[in-house]
Amino acid sequence: MDVTVKHGRVESERAEVLVLLQAEDEPLSEDANRIDRVLRGGLRELLKSGEFHGKPLQTALVHTHGLAAAKRVLLVGIGKRQDAKLDTFRQALGTAVKRVRQAGARGFTVVFPRITLPKTPPLQIAQAMAEGAILGGYQFTQYRSQNGEDLKTVERMTLLAPDAAGGDVQTGVRQGVAAAEAAWFVRDLCNHPSNVMTPSRIAMEARRIAKERGVSLKILERRDMERLGMGALLGVARGSHEAPKFLILEYRGPGARSSAFAAGSETSRQNGRGRNGGRPRGPIVLVGKTITFDTGGISLKPAENMEQMKADMTGGAEVLATVRAVARLRLPIHVIGILPATENMPGGNAMKPGDIVTTLSGKTVEVQNTDAEGRLILADGLAYATRLKPAAVVDIATLTGACMVALGQFAIGMFGNEAWLKERIAAAGQTAGERVWEMPLWDDYFEQLRSDVADMRNIGGRGGGMITAALFLSKFVGDVPWVHLDIASTDWSERERAYISKGPTAIGTRLLIQFLINEGTRA
Repeated sequence: MDVTVKHGRVESERAEVLVLLQAEDEPLSEDANRIDRVLRGGLRELLKSGEFHGKPLQTALVHTHGLAAAKRVLLVGIGKRQDAKLDTFRQALGTAVKRVRQAGARGFTVVFPRITLPKTPPLQIAQAMAEGAILGGYQFTQYRSQNGEDLKTVERMTLLAPDAAGGDVQTGVRQGVAAAEAAWFVRDLCNHPSNVMTPSRIAMEARRIAKERGVSLKILERRDMERLGMGALLGVARGSHEAPKFLILEYRGPGARSSAFAAGSETSRQNGRGRNGGRPRGPIVLVGKTITFDTGGISLKPAENMEQMKADMTGGAEVLATVRAVARLRLPIHVIGILPATENMPGGNAMKPGDIVTTLSGKTVEVQNTDAEGRLILADGLAYATRLKPAAVVDIATLTGACMVALGQFAIGMFGNEAWLKERIAAAGQTAGERVWEMPLWDDYFEQLRSDVADMRNIGGRGGGMITAALFLSKFVGDVPWVHLDIASTDWSERERAYISKGPTAIGTRLLIQFLINEGTRA
């Protein structure tokens, strides 16, 4: 979707659809009043009759019949003014774009709302509106044979903004477009079937991203992994005919010779990264679980809903998309994305329960369940990340079904070893509308991971499954500042919501991008 910003008078705006946001049970806004006078009281009558109250996501479409410059006016409710938050505008625009598409319009104009939020600049509101519109219009139709020319898409959005907020609104729209396009990209990758989206296809997508300005790519093949000693990743890959890939995407923004962190931890300084002008040196490293299909291996999953396991590479897709977005935004930061990519399949050569693998770190793991494979490939990914002398590492993964049990579908599980890093991730999630909830990372739980024959085992029993998985990962990061995000509760939706698609949601993508935008402003 092409999103532009302009200034002008609402009553003079020529548009297929003019969208106005309306608070619940309040008089028409100043902009709506201007249109209402042209429409001879038509909008006011909607409120007076009770046909439209402005409740959250309520809509009313009015044809102007030539009385106004716009062909139609669409009122979208945002609920009570005192309940409004940043995500309110994201949801409103996600709803609006669906109604515009239903009306058969190719484009629309939305008036920048006069409602203000505490400590929320116009930049963030504009960003949220752009994100909502683009994400709300998402459709995946590549494998349907009957689309033809009847597929309705909304191609253009114009944001009619006040002159005073022009520069901030422009910046917000640019950031919103980059973040939403990244999430769209993730949804596409996860919607492709696993016979298409193989590790080799992931590598091909990474090569395309490496053409972005400031981005470079290194691909480790099986022989490279064997030479390095990535026994955990190679163990998971043994049952598949698809060759595993280990991808390292690096982005160096303008002037980014060190990380953008304005404050680090004592441990990071002791670890040799030191300070330069108050900043610990090193890149921000993102590690994404990239299992292009997860059967569970020899510990085979139930058949029901197994088709959704094509999206077990969501974490890796989100890392790809994040690197692409920060490159397009030209953020002044140094970011490295790591994707250990493979299938998890049963077969004559597949890893078996009871096998012992030696990870890149040198630690050994007794594999008691081959369906706990994500933590194995991440173990090698995290160990590799620590070799890059990072300022911080963030991994993101569809890691545990226990996350869904604990948190349901509206929160990402967060673990970490540094309070300041967790605080920044949580703040980014709040802004992006992709909220995190911190869970304990107490070493007491490691008792469940103790093995009789190896350094640890890869499962810890039913109790605290999300915690023991995160604790397992923590053993491969040393004292590097680190956060783990478990998105298994949020990566898939059984129904469509305002700007969340049914199926792969890409939740976590905009959180990572917002985190890096925030760090870029600290540089």
